[in-house]
Amino acid sequence: MSSNRKLLMISSLNLLRRRSRQISTFSTNLTPKSDPSRQSAHSRVPNKPIGGSKLDYALFGRDFSSSSSGLDKCWSCGAIAASKPFLFCESCRSVQPFDHSVDYFQIFGLERAFAIDDSGLESKYKDWQKKLHPDLVHTKSRSSLSLKEKEYAAEQSARVIDAYRTLRTPLLRAIYLMQLEGAHVDEEQTVSDPELLAEIMEIREAVEEVANPPALQQIQFQVKGSLDHWSKSFENAFKKRKFEEAITSIQRMTYYSRINEEIMRKL
Repeated sequence: MSSNRKLLMISSLNLLRRRSRQISTFSTNLTPKSDPSRQSAHSRVPNKPIGGSKLDYALFGRDFSSSSSGLDKCWSCGAIAASKPFLFCESCRSVQPFDHSVDYFQIFGLERAFAIDDSGLESKYKDWQKKLHPDLVHTKSRSSLSLKEKEYAAEQSARVIDAYRTLRTPLLRAIYLMQLEGAHVDEEQTVSDPELLAEIMEIREAVEEVANPPALQQIQFQVKGSLDHWSKSFENAFKKRKFEEAITSIQRMTYYSRINEEIMRKL
């Protein structure tokens, strides 16, 4: 493994450790903060880790209306940021330090909403990685300055990967939106809906018994229909800021997403 890849891996792990240290348990109070602009920088919520099956996050409110002080100017050449997000300096091509005021939607130039146009996500992701990935980042020398820039690149690259995976997946995107609103989402909370639980059990048994791809695809079609239904339910609830209903939709999306993953493994 190259030193740059090790650095990227270490940055990703450190990012996850910082997030986990900031996670705490609190009462599920979904009433929005009366004045989010008054929240201190210390109350900002870390970006959610991707890839695990656990969706239990203690999430806090966060204001993204202004950038972190000192991050509007390039650390290397002093050029003023022409636009947000300022992850990369176009003047000297240096990767910038991590800016906690920038959310995933801003990184990809999207409005903060559940329904997004994801057609340009992949191309934007590739553009960012060409500028930020440690293996591709422009370095001027082997000085301590370039080593510092590689550290910035590893952290920013890991963050862009996390943002891309989150925004392109409806369930993760829904959870992230709730995270930004300061709501608590507990995947392990028991859903007291006998009809839903019976349906999920029946679908899982069918998936276990079926072996041929056409039959599995038929089950998958039905599962995706239910997933789409609860995705729309979340979108409507979130727009109306009915966060209890939004979380209920997320919990049901989780059930159907897991079944879809089981089907994908068998196909």
